[in-house]
Amino acid sequence: MERKQILMRLKRECKARRQIIGVAVGAGITAKYAVRGGADLIFVLSSGKFRQMGVGSLGAYLPFANSNAMVMEIGLREVKPLVRDIPVIFGLNATDPLIELERYIEKIKVAGFDGINNYPTIGLVDGQYREYMEEHEITFQKEVEAMRIAHQKGLFTVAFVFDEVQTRAMLDVEVDVLCVHLGLTAGGVLGAKKVLSLENAQRRAKELFEVCDRERANALKMVYGGPIQTPIDVQYMHQHTQMDGYIGGSSFERIPSEKVITNITHAFKQSDRLESDDLMAKMLDGITKHYEYVDFVKRYIAEHYQQEVSLREIAEIAHVSSAHLSRLFRKEVGSNFRNYLLEYRMHQAAKLFQEKPLKCMEVAKLVGYQDYFQFSKMFKKVIGVSPREYQQNL
Repeated sequence: MERKQILMRLKRECKARRQIIGVAVGAGITAKYAVRGGADLIFVLSSGKFRQMGVGSLGAYLPFANSNAMVMEIGLREVKPLVRDIPVIFGLNATDPLIELERYIEKIKVAGFDGINNYPTIGLVDGQYREYMEEHEITFQKEVEAMRIAHQKGLFTVAFVFDEVQTRAMLDVEVDVLCVHLGLTAGGVLGAKKVLSLENAQRRAKELFEVCDRERANALKMVYGGPIQTPIDVQYMHQHTQMDGYIGGSSFERIPSEKVITNITHAFKQSDRLESDDLMAKMLDGITKHYEYVDFVKRYIAEHYQQEVSLREIAEIAHVSSAHLSRLFRKEVGSNFRNYLLEYRMHQAAKLFQEKPLKCMEVAKLVGYQDYFQFSKMFKKVIGVSPREYQQNL
């Protein structure tokens, strides 16, 4: 698929106000069903294969395998035969000292991949180990050079960046997608334990997107990893930044598998103790209703923000103390429950103004406010202008 064709397709999604979704896979089955679910981009990254092996994504950063050879093998044997009409992006370890970049990128193109992504990226490495790598010319600049070569060869380019210097460097070589990498994904059994909160994640993304808008406004802006585990998290990031989409690996491949396989195996194990009519119901319940506490709160807000909502009520439903739930929520999200609910309601109100010709009072009621004065005050606090001004600007 030609680079211009991919760009046109993705920008059409943006124009229709739909998020661009990229799925990083480690097996053909993930790619096949991600496409069926509506994925816009398929990434073949070596971390995906390690996830399929039952170990963490960090395996891609250790000398367990040849990352580029692994990606080529998975891509050609498992992914490309099953993915026909969706761009497939090659996760290129550009800092491999045993490849000649230009020749290898030509090999990627000839093999039929539609673009490249700098992964594994040195941007995720810091401290003394990073210094040792750079002393041996294993630098982020090589990843930038790979993007420049790929762009010249007509390949689609997706750049992971971590700071402003890297952002400017990647924009200088005209990458098609600037993706703010927020670290290894949290959640599940194998998820990273030390990650940014959602609040800090949106701040970092916002800062780098502002650089992008100033330097090269036509580049697509996406986020990857970190605290983003669910569609609710993507919605939160979309509300607080100017992002065009989300790329995920563990969120699509590891976390769902961990939960579903654990629950369905447990259900079969208990089958001799169940009435036959109850078995399928319990299995389905295990597949669909086992959420982490904080995920449950976010989902509950998304479904009930039009009504009176309190953390105490949610805690009672989840069978956990409200104090404990409050601490968990603040730690993961980075703001307290009340502020999160307020911002969620106000962004939903802004969305309603954009989509329908409604009166301000009608919008206030639709997001849970009977008192228009209070709604107007809160809207201005979060969005920056009064509801009437916002509507007039539209």
